[in-house]
Amino acid sequence: MEKKYLEMTKMLNFDVESIQSLIKNRKWIELDEYNKIAAIYDFVRNEILFGYNSSDLLSAEEVLKDGYGQCNTKATLLMALLRSVGIPCRLHGSEVNKHFQRGATSWLISVLAPERIVHTWVEVLYLGNWIALEGVITDESYMSAIKDKHKNVRGAFAKYAVAVSNLERLNLNWHGEDTFVQNYAVVVDYGVYDNPDSFFEQHRQTWSKLKNFAYVHYGRKVMNRNVDKIRKRI
Repeated sequence: MEKKYLEMTKMLNFDVESIQSLIKNRKWIELDEYNKIAAIYDFVRNEILFGYNSSDLLSAEEVLKDGYGQCNTKATLLMALLRSVGIPCRLHGSEVNKHFQRGATSWLISVLAPERIVHTWVEVLYLGNWIALEGVITDESYMSAIKDKHKNVRGAFAKYAVAVSNLERLNLNWHGEDTFVQNYAVVVDYGVYDNPDSFFEQHRQTWSKLKNFAYVHYGRKVMNRNVDKIRKRI
């Protein structure tokens, strides 16, 4: 196995005290390979709640401090934690259309958002196969609320930051196979990268400084309130 899939980077800064203490306290290093992946995946999925950070370029340490994340930031934290316990992983880059976000966004934010959004997920090497862990994005409490709200939906679903072929049968728990929760919104596939640093050097969200300021200081806060209301079934 190439060392690059275990390397630390500026964004994957798993040598910091907060991450090392977490690993020690959770005793992840003592687990076998399957359960290392299971425990870390579950932590990032359910204890780092689904929400919108200020930037895609946050380090793993910063995402952990925020305590919430979306596709790109959760991918960074997940990669850092997996590599810290010796699990090889890489990043898969893409772009998704913005329309599946409706419900989690307001009308105004949806109008101002770019048509395509930079989107990434982690692929972990397990039993000689690369397995996608995109399902880490949405926590179980959020997904339970979505399923409850749309319990009569059969087949494909694309709202509330979820884009899947079958909402009713969706199972995002780690079971040694791919997990996807937004893959039906992918419109451009950039392939795989060794780490988020190299991906974001080539692919960053393209919008004006004014729109970025509005997102950081207004848009994401509205979106996070919407997500929290959904999670609490308000």
